[in-house]
Amino acid sequence: MPVRVRFAPSPTGLLHVGALRTALYNFLMANRDGGQNILRIEDTDRTRYNPESEAEFISTLKWIGIEFHEGPHVGGPKAPYRQSERKEAGIYEPYWRQLLAVGKAYRAFETPQELDEMRQFQQINKMPTGYFGGEWRDASPEKVAEAEAAGKPSVIRLKIPRGEKIVIDDVVRGRLEWDSDTVDDPVLIKADGMPTYHFAAMVDDHLMEITHVLRGEEWVSSAPKHKVLFDAFGWTPPVWVHCPVIVGNDGKKLSKRHGATRVLDYGAMGILREPLKNFVALIGWAPGNDQEVMTQEELIHAFSIDRLQASPGRFDLDKLRWMNGVAIRALSPEDLWDTVSAYLADPWTKKYWSTPDPEPIPGAPDHAVVLAELETLQKAMTDQPDLARKALLLEQERVLTLAEFGAACSFFFGEEVKFEEKAVQKWFGEAHAGKMFSDFQAELSGRSEVSVEDCERMVKGWAELNGFEKLGPVVHPTRVALTGKTVGPGLFELMSALGPHEMSRRLSAAKELLRA
Repeated sequence: MPVRVRFAPSPTGLLHVGALRTALYNFLMANRDGGQNILRIEDTDRTRYNPESEAEFISTLKWIGIEFHEGPHVGGPKAPYRQSERKEAGIYEPYWRQLLAVGKAYRAFETPQELDEMRQFQQINKMPTGYFGGEWRDASPEKVAEAEAAGKPSVIRLKIPRGEKIVIDDVVRGRLEWDSDTVDDPVLIKADGMPTYHFAAMVDDHLMEITHVLRGEEWVSSAPKHKVLFDAFGWTPPVWVHCPVIVGNDGKKLSKRHGATRVLDYGAMGILREPLKNFVALIGWAPGNDQEVMTQEELIHAFSIDRLQASPGRFDLDKLRWMNGVAIRALSPEDLWDTVSAYLADPWTKKYWSTPDPEPIPGAPDHAVVLAELETLQKAMTDQPDLARKALLLEQERVLTLAEFGAACSFFFGEEVKFEEKAVQKWFGEAHAGKMFSDFQAELSGRSEVSVEDCERMVKGWAELNGFEKLGPVVHPTRVALTGKTVGPGLFELMSALGPHEMSRRLSAAKELLRA
């Protein structure tokens, strides 16, 4: 039977890394095995459902390149693909009626207050917390009919067998076993007639012929209930694959301080979609060798659920940034220009950096500063394309995100050089700095351009002529004079990019600072 997998989110919030990983694993598995990848929207909790969240899920997955063969946005033979629409179509009703008829489910009429009292009693007496039957699990048909006739609201619960072992085989964790007496009777149909996840998802998995269910480790505790439901219908359950939990690099629960955020934000931060996919795929899975940087095609070819690990997967933001830097450096000059242009023009980029971060990642840059630098770069790419192109190519080897191009290139386009105080203190105290700057200006006078080789000869020639055996005392003050910083791209390359006129202007400003 062909592999059929599903990504079935409940769109009540934003798409984060854990959900993206599940969607990605489904996509890789389906494409490797020539199967079908299905998107199903589990929106039975109508109080929390957010249509904007659903739209973001779909657009985000499209942006990152995860495609579906079936779903609410593409259609398919198992439509509809929203559970609320499936409920309205009457798909679920025959199945819960079947369970009631054969005694595998029952109506329970407790009020919310009675359920609260039950839980309090269990907690006080250190008993397992949950609904294990109450007075309705084995109530007579007459008692149930009387409650219904009185108009009492009810839910339908699954009748978990007692005194048995519930066993499933999980791809990641192997054989899992529960004492059925410790498993509570879950609600299948709520009082308003809407099915719960426990019911709708399992019925849909059967009707949509899902062969493998990939989901987070947090669903392990629900697995025995789902196994019992499949058994109650006499259906063959899918292959269960409970993916490892994702933790921060410190081993603690993943949070914003580890760098985790909504998936769309990574794009706004300047992370390319291919390294993001590559990075997410390796959180809890490995290809079986030492390869880390992988294309989508390589991921598809190598992916196997047998290589998923049971131990927690670590989210390492530094590793993601490194992978992203590798991808940026691999771009051709034209692709680099187009990629940066598209990034700067994307409305989400401006929206992200225009919004102050209420929970800034430690060491993260100030949003307002980054936005100003990106806007300067965008203007320069329109007004000074030749210089902007040179600046991007010079900084391509140094940046790790697209957003970093703003700060990295800023000294190319500013009217005034912003000098770092420590840089000035360290290198402008050299006695030869003023004369050197003047000599460079004299050599540049009357020239319209200089090559990288010209700049190298000028700097090295001055050092030799003035008795400097090492270039440091010459190179560093020159760099600070031209950029305000002590680090940057190759000095001779950036000198050539700035050109004689701009270099001379900046050297004059540096001399003024020396005299101050």
